[in-house]
Amino acid sequence: MTFESLGLTPELLHAVKARQYAEPTTVQVQAIPAVSGGGDVLVLAQTGSGKTVAYTLPLLQRLQTEQGGAGKTRRVKILVLVPTRELSSQVGQTMEALAEHLPKPLKIAVIYGGASINPQMMHLRGGADVVISTPGRLLDLLDNNALQLSDVQTLVLDEADRLLDLGFADEIKRILALLPAHRQNLFFSATFPPAVKKLALTLLHEPVRIAISDIVANNPDIVQRAIQVESNKRTRLLAHLVREQQWGRVLVFVATRYASDTVAAKLQKAGIKAAAFNGDASQGARQQLLTDFKAGQLQVLVATDLAARGIDVEGLPAVVNYDLPRSADDYIHRIGRTGRAGASGVAISFILAEHELHFRLIEKRQGKRVLRETIAGYEPVMLAAAVDAATLPDTAPTGGIKGKRKSKKDKLRELAARTDQ
Repeated sequence: MTFESLGLTPELLHAVKARQYAEPTTVQVQAIPAVSGGGDVLVLAQTGSGKTVAYTLPLLQRLQTEQGGAGKTRRVKILVLVPTRELSSQVGQTMEALAEHLPKPLKIAVIYGGASINPQMMHLRGGADVVISTPGRLLDLLDNNALQLSDVQTLVLDEADRLLDLGFADEIKRILALLPAHRQNLFFSATFPPAVKKLALTLLHEPVRIAISDIVANNPDIVQRAIQVESNKRTRLLAHLVREQQWGRVLVFVATRYASDTVAAKLQKAGIKAAAFNGDASQGARQQLLTDFKAGQLQVLVATDLAARGIDVEGLPAVVNYDLPRSADDYIHRIGRTGRAGASGVAISFILAEHELHFRLIEKRQGKRVLRETIAGYEPVMLAAAVDAATLPDTAPTGGIKGKRKSKKDKLRELAARTDQ
């Protein structure tokens, strides 16, 4: 299948070629005709499957065929709701690039919280054809009469599961009440838990349903590894892997903002170019970190789940779960950031003894067993002790019951544990 066979205009085909999209992805092949048909569409596809392009191309084409004279004020025809400011910027950049060669210029407004509202209000003077926004900031702008939604023809919920995870259900309800009753609804989600299913049933009317199989779990280009390690050895093991594997870039997931700062600082001390990526940084600082990371000026980006949502780095070779995610869905989101667009990648999870059962639940959810492994010099103490015992000759003296008195090796391990971090 080619983009030409999907009925796109020459201008959009030119934009696709300029973006070096060789051929449409599976979700694009199925979604572009469905979106062009004008009805509601439900798409279940993993992060990195090409969903942004899947709805952007047909919507831009429709705007070109339906748009009349520019006039003094543009009416919002397409509204895209996203969960994070990073994703809003990413979607905006993609849409602007694909619209660059269109004969009728479009005004695309990207708005989000965490930044001053005044410049965004100024940008919306005269209206916009497309608005890409986080729900909270959109409501702020509506409260300030900076825009109105009575002419919206298409509503896109991008990463609907993330929108609900972040607690935007009430905001979405308020926004839906302000939209025209007759409109097209496009619903994109990587997972389909009960809350997402309930929203889809409420929002969509006889949708075209497109379900791409679990790309992450079944993608042979993503090699999953599970390394058993103790908590206080993880940072040293991470530094070892970065050097040994010679990763030009690696995205590391941690559980908290504090952990992102701490791990990044220790990697820097070890001579590795690393930075923390969390909500404490300003939008400008976070954007600069992403720019540096994509350019290879940063080798390691240590991020929380919340901050990392919406990060899209082409050709990312590796993802490391320094801390395991809370859910199997989050695990799929995380490791799906590598191995994109036909590229290969590796996803490594650090497995603490106390988190073994949790990781087994993640394995069960994705229907894939990941072989446990250890790295020499970084084994958990209990495993190392078992290896030592197994290598003793049969004639070795018993020396009494282990545990009654600490051996020299035990004392050295304890010292290493205290000084590792």
